[in-house]
Amino acid sequence: MTDTPYTSHVPSHESRSSYREALGCYGTGVTVVSTTTPDGPLAMTANSFASVSLEPPLVLWCPARASARHDPLAQARDYVIHVMGAEQRDLASHFARSGDDFDGIDWQTGATGQPVLADCLARFECRRYSTQQAGDHSIVLGKVLRFWHRPGMGLMFKRGQFGGFSEL
Repeated sequence: MTDTPYTSHVPSHESRSSYREALGCYGTGVTVVSTTTPDGPLAMTANSFASVSLEPPLVLWCPARASARHDPLAQARDYVIHVMGAEQRDLASHFARSGDDFDGIDWQTGATGQPVLADCLARFECRRYSTQQAGDHSIVLGKVLRFWHRPGMGLMFKRGQFGGFSEL
């Protein structure tokens, strides 16, 4: 046991910032999810991504329902989840701010017709399997149709900041 004092809280509106601080203690990888809309390509940076099943191959991600990009991405039939490399901090920041600005971004159309970003650490081309509301977010479950990966360091997000994680 450490000598550091812990403060116990019950989740409430008043303890929201402390709750976010506690959640921020857990570092996560950083992804960018992209799809094609009638208005063109659209993307969103997300750090809520997880493997769910090997058979069938399922992954999930969780967009905030308050986001203007929620509906087009959560309801997309096909989409791509890009796992960002440590050197892609600027790209992750870009899509955290703006989802429809692909000017100057290195991308191409993938096999399912969705925007595929260049040089990501891993990529999962998915078909929506199901969507479930979960509080102020949605859980989007996707069946992986194809995937790709390369060696490299992953971009991490912890305590409100981006950082790197080196390969062992």
